[in-house]
Amino acid sequence: MSKFRIAGINFDHFHMGDLLRMVHEHPDAEIAGICDEQPPRMAEAARNFSIPQDRVFTDVAACMEMTKPDVVILCPAAARHGEYVKLVAPFGVHVMVEKPFAASLAEADAMIAAMPGDRLLAINWPLRWERGAATAMRLINEGVIGEVRSYHHYGGNRGPLYHGADKIEKEPTAADKAASWFYQRAAGGGSLLDYLGYGTTLGTWFIGGKKPIEVTAVTDDPPGLEVDEHSMVVVRYDSGLSKCETRWGTFTDPWTHQPQPKCGFVICGSEGTISCYDYTATIRVQTRQQPQRTKMFCDALRAPERNPVEYFLHCIGTGTPLSGPLSPEISRIGQQIVDSAVLSAREKRTVPLVG
Repeated sequence: MSKFRIAGINFDHFHMGDLLRMVHEHPDAEIAGICDEQPPRMAEAARNFSIPQDRVFTDVAACMEMTKPDVVILCPAAARHGEYVKLVAPFGVHVMVEKPFAASLAEADAMIAAMPGDRLLAINWPLRWERGAATAMRLINEGVIGEVRSYHHYGGNRGPLYHGADKIEKEPTAADKAASWFYQRAAGGGSLLDYLGYGTTLGTWFIGGKKPIEVTAVTDDPPGLEVDEHSMVVVRYDSGLSKCETRWGTFTDPWTHQPQPKCGFVICGSEGTISCYDYTATIRVQTRQQPQRTKMFCDALRAPERNPVEYFLHCIGTGTPLSGPLSPEISRIGQQIVDSAVLSAREKRTVPLVG
């Protein structure tokens, strides 16, 4: 069997380095090429993965025509996701887009429409591959906490410029912020668009794909910035209230030392609750039969669900439909909630679910 040929296109988001590492380490995949308008942004990946210069491009069409990939991984700024899907979809490739789905629901729908009917579009949410989230979903499917009625999510980090690929720490300057798309409203920047989708998309997964009724959101207005660094969102379902909070500026990064409040989820069901915090080896469960909180070790991730590249290639190779947060169906509901939150914060009122 020949290897999957995979191209990594646009390095706006530093997660490209993480995803290319997964391709590099997959026995049935190879990096066919990489492409970005700014060559210096590709230098680290080219060096890390020994990518020869004839596989490094600055033009998307040239990259696609010369490397003929089976799969394209895209990491552009949030507001350019639709643009890049439309650039590569005509080449008949499967596409994985790094979170968020898009900067708007209209853009997300345009991405879905651009894909050929026999090709998969996946949206990668890195927290899907946290052992705590996977274990919580297993327990939900087993009925341990009954019908899920609400979720509570706190998500964020010190800020998007404080770390790069492989979580290498950096110290950003004011000039770095001024130059970064993360801090530009038109590019889809801000903590709400960066992190709210985690809560709403994985929350939609946990709550069984249900859609909420209405959304209320508030964002901060940091001096000297045009985007938010903190948001609080209340999501009303017919089963109760859920909430999501996004934060750039936590005291520590959760993958190093959990900040307070802790980053992660509390999931509430008719028969119990689960707390699963990011980057931890255990979760806590309480049920009617065992109301005291019980600590459980998280499940070990097993093939083919140890990381997004492995899972995506498995689905392509076996004809298995995408499920959970990577599927456009679940991610679209998450995007509906995000769009509703943006509208609510702008108009300073509760709004019905958009779309």
